[in-house]
Amino acid sequence: MALNQFCLVCGGTGCESRHSDAVYKNLKSAAEELGVGNQVQVVKTGCFGFCEKGPIVKILPDESFYVGVKPEDAHQIMAEHLVKGLPVEHLLHKTHGHHSGWGEYASQLYQKQVRIVLRNCGIIDPEDVQEYISRDGYAGLEKALFEMSPTEVIAEVKASGLRGRGGAGFPTGLKWENTRKTVSDQRYVICNADEGDPGAYMDRSTLEGDPHSVLEAMTIAGYAMGASQGFIYIRAEYPLAIHRLEVAMQQSREMGLLGKDILGSGFDFAIEIRLGAGAFVCGEETALMQSIEGNRGMPQPKPPYPSESGLWGKPTAINNVETLANIPVILLKGSAWFASIGTPTSKGTKVFALTGKINNSGLVEVPMGTTLREIVYDIGGGIRGGKAFKAVQSGGPSGGVLPAQFLDTPIDYESLTKVGSMMGSGGLIVLDEDDCIVDVVKFYLDFSVEESCGKCAPCRIGGRKLLNLLTKITKGKGTRADIETMRQIGFAMQRASLCMLGGTTPNPILSTLKYFENEYLEHIDHQHCPAGKCKDLITYSVLASKCIGCTVCARKCPVNCISGERKSAHFIDPAKCIKCGACYEACKFEAILVS
Repeated sequence: MALNQFCLVCGGTGCESRHSDAVYKNLKSAAEELGVGNQVQVVKTGCFGFCEKGPIVKILPDESFYVGVKPEDAHQIMAEHLVKGLPVEHLLHKTHGHHSGWGEYASQLYQKQVRIVLRNCGIIDPEDVQEYISRDGYAGLEKALFEMSPTEVIAEVKASGLRGRGGAGFPTGLKWENTRKTVSDQRYVICNADEGDPGAYMDRSTLEGDPHSVLEAMTIAGYAMGASQGFIYIRAEYPLAIHRLEVAMQQSREMGLLGKDILGSGFDFAIEIRLGAGAFVCGEETALMQSIEGNRGMPQPKPPYPSESGLWGKPTAINNVETLANIPVILLKGSAWFASIGTPTSKGTKVFALTGKINNSGLVEVPMGTTLREIVYDIGGGIRGGKAFKAVQSGGPSGGVLPAQFLDTPIDYESLTKVGSMMGSGGLIVLDEDDCIVDVVKFYLDFSVEESCGKCAPCRIGGRKLLNLLTKITKGKGTRADIETMRQIGFAMQRASLCMLGGTTPNPILSTLKYFENEYLEHIDHQHCPAGKCKDLITYSVLASKCIGCTVCARKCPVNCISGERKSAHFIDPAKCIKCGACYEACKFEAILVS
């Protein structure tokens, strides 16, 4: 067998939920049992990005890529591949029906990706600081402390063109500069890890796979701004990320990379973790600071901005996980290198959680300016089941829904805003022909209304009114006048809400009224849901010419509304039908008609 082989096992939340921890333990046990423990190093890493196919095991140096690995497969992988050099064919990733190694896999999912934020995810053990250091970890901090003044660090970040990845896109260097300029005896650095958008898990995965990158960046930020204290605000729903942060912080303190007199430079910087209860509104910076202070997380009027008066009234800089993860690389490789990636106004890369009706769902990191088409088709592998692309929802519940005509839109702050959406934190949810636009928008409005803190009337009342109107339309009771009412409420919320949760809540409605108004009118004028998703607007019936009387539908019906003799066409009583769809799912002969 080859010497110094590596067996990398994904240890992200997605794969661990499918027992990758047992895969890891079984691989280590198999290595010892087969007497190759000294030749094969089994490493638990962070997320590889190909979340749909987990648990994932990657073998180095030959770069074979195994997907859907079960704990009982571990011994075979170790015995056949790592000892005998024979790949386990049925576990290798398939591309277009053919088995492939990492190279062919990379040509699909990783083509057009540039991994800066995710540079170490899926490569290093996130709980081993030495592995982070071996990949230039803490070299950026060392350079800042011993080769640069605080103002030079800020100037380098400004020159890079890095903008906030949390959604607003404010220039990071300018935020740091404003915080440093405010005269105070104390300043604070906050990492916003309260990622709460439905379908988004970029920040969580970064912390799970590379926690030291954020600790290093926060320490650099503290040095640049003259802050001695940092806080990581993370929701308690992320236990694995919290655990790995705690391990990383302890290791950093022991090595003199965090705490008092860092690396002998005389600079002190401490970091503490603050757990959030999972309130979406606490992603807003002023609500987040209220929560850290022990108050109810509710947005506060601005100005003053946090850089002037933030946490406990002191100057505070708040950046999200993805923004911070760029910082060490910028200092190490230089602002010119970073600025050469992306577009003139949106520099660097953006991490997206690509989900929905897509073949390759997972995390992707692409240069700013990459088009939606490239992400959906070149990286994402197109629409699942060969269905037609309908739309993509970007920016989470605060974003817009864009139809196929915008597939060639470059992903950057200005371009997305121009067509009625937004970058947001980085969720991209792909919709196909079977999705109902009105139903999808109703889902997002329901989420935003539930998460509203209720402090200001435009959000509290306007959001509820919009949700009521959408519910009315999905029940077939809407009128054309409701469309104009929704527009008026939406515009008022955008202008009058206290924070951006309320200001962006109507975005899904306004964008879909612009691009999918005919679908709303179909619900209103004809009481019909073209996608068959709105239960009150659909009817299930039996197509007699296809029904063979197998009785499966009748046995699956939870309310016994289907009648008929065996080997004879059946009948669905519309008065009793609760439109659950169980009969449609059970029928193998396409005899259930949805209209």
